Amino acid sequence: MTDRTTQVLDTFAEHLRTLTLPLPVEGAEAARTEARAALSQLADHVTPRLASLDAPLLVVIGGSTGAGKSTLVNALVGAPVSRSGAIRPTTRRPVLLHHPADEPWFTGTRILPGLARVHGGTSPGARDAEAPGAQDTTGDVDPATSLALHAEERIPQGLALLDAPDIDSVAKGNRELARQLLRAADLWLFVTTANRYADAVPWEVLRTAAERDVTVDVVMNRIPDRDGVAEELAADLTSMLERQGVEVDRLFLVPETTIDDDGMLPPEVIAELAAHFTALAADGEGRRRIARRTLAGAVDGLAASAGDIAGHAALQDDERRRLREEAVAAFSGSRERIDAALGDGSLLRGEVLARWQDVVGTGEFFRGVESFVTRARDRLGQMLSGRPAPAVEAEQALGSGLVHVVVDETARGAERADAAWRASTAGRSLAEGQDLTRIDEDYPEQVRAAVRAWQGDVLELVRAEGADRRTKARVLSLGVNVVGVALMVVVFASTAFIPTGLEVGAGAATAVVGQRLLEAIFGDEAVRRMAKAARESLTGRLDALVAERSAPFLDRLDALGDDDAAEELEADAEALAALARDIREETR
Repeated sequence: MTDRTTQVLDTFAEHLRTLTLPLPVEGAEAARTEARAALSQLADHVTPRLASLDAPLLVVIGGSTGAGKSTLVNALVGAPVSRSGAIRPTTRRPVLLHHPADEPWFTGTRILPGLARVHGGTSPGARDAEAPGAQDTTGDVDPATSLALHAEERIPQGLALLDAPDIDSVAKGNRELARQLLRAADLWLFVTTANRYADAVPWEVLRTAAERDVTVDVVMNRIPDRDGVAEELAADLTSMLERQGVEVDRLFLVPETTIDDDGMLPPEVIAELAAHFTALAADGEGRRRIARRTLAGAVDGLAASAGDIAGHAALQDDERRRLREEAVAAFSGSRERIDAALGDGSLLRGEVLARWQDVVGTGEFFRGVESFVTRARDRLGQMLSGRPAPAVEAEQALGSGLVHVVVDETARGAERADAAWRASTAGRSLAEGQDLTRIDEDYPEQVRAAVRAWQGDVLELVRAEGADRRTKARVLSLGVNVVGVALMVVVFASTAFIPTGLEVGAGAATAVVGQRLLEAIFGDEAVRRMAKAARESLTGRLDALVAERSAPFLDRLDALGDDDAAEELEADAEALAALARDIREETR
């Protein structure tokens, strides 16, 4: 096995191990099952076979309930080594028979590493922990956890037989184990009977074999011993196999025969099958050809699985993006409504308007800017009543109004995001278990702190812009807070938020007064620069506050993990398909 081959397989295995598919979208559970099966096949068959093409050929004997698999195995060995009987399931522990010289190939974890090894079966009279009990008739038993190894001289060296559980067992654990073992096979020996060869489940398994180009031999067991019956049934089965696209190397016909007291078939009825295995074991190149063919088919199957799983991973990514877009849209709407409240003048009415009028007075505008500044300064000198200065009260009113808007609108955004998520199965799975609409008790204080910090930014802008002597004198004559509130008013009324304008009403008059006051102190260009800086500062803080409120939603999506699994698995599919082509080229 080359370094490139190892890297292809190891990379695919790692991608499968880290795959989660966490959202309950259509097909997710089937994809998770397929991923587990692919990992199992990598460990059970593909990786060990690529590393050891000369290892004994593993023949897995599978079939339906009561087809006579174990009886057939016992006949090949000449002794009852595999449990058989009419009560199902007959065993949960698979039995692997090998020549004594081949034992080192199977005692370790080279193949089927998930099954512990038990040598030689159980002692006479001992209880088999894997044997069926009365509770197993429910069909809910767990699969076996061990593999019984039997070294048998009658098994030709270079070949091993593995008796698998029934593929249609009433026990779910048996069915799962049977399919796992079949995926580990180099060659399938499929056993059916004269009266059950048309059953649906075996054909489902055989179609899988055809899709993966697995080498298959078939045994039709218990054929009535009447003239022409064997030929007629063989022709019908062959026709069915051809119609299903199942290529069978050999078809063996076993007549209905009386078994002896030990449950053994007469050796002559399986002589042809035994001779076939002996010849195959002696043909080293033939064994390698079968191993490579099945291996190439298995790798092709893994490439198909990688592509299928990648498709499901892409569906997960699509669903993640949709849920993210719903959450982002809900909070983007909140952000837009906050801007609308700032831009439509609604924050400049009521309490804010009253406090601002306390600062600048009411009535007609002043004929000159300078006389207006003088009048405002005179009013400020008169307000020494012991309560907070009017400018501070106006600043507080503006801040309180903004806090109220942010808290209310982000709460509505959370409600909209939660409702959107709960409209889908995937969204509900993320929303369940906690109330994503609940406002954290610290959040209102976070908003108040952010607003106070922005107001501090505005006052600092005023101080910085009024650094020269003449401007500083004007600012100090009015007070930094008065000028700062005027700048806040201009920012709140700015059409940079919502382009509706403020042509009429108290809000418009309030903004104009603030604008005129600032222009009288700093000049037009400076006022535009200051307003722009104040708006940018406010925008940044509002964005951060809305992001904080949307975090519980987006964090749940982020916790699902990376969304690059689909791309990685698509690359794996291409690499595996190329590897399968290389294996086939070596076979030719």
